[in-house]
Amino acid sequence: MREIIHFQCTVCQRINYSGMKDKKQKPERIELSKYCRFDKKHTPHKEMKK
Repeated sequence: MREIIHFQCTVCQRINYSGMKDKKQKPERIELSKYCRFDKKHTPHKEMKK
């Protein structure tokens, strides 16, 4: 029961990445440090609401 999730940059508010997550085992939202090509640096990316 894995679902596709999208990650949004907290600085520029653009959707840069997607991934998969098992929502039964990890119901909370994920926050990762990813590279933003628009800001040209690593920034925190949060899981978006659908």
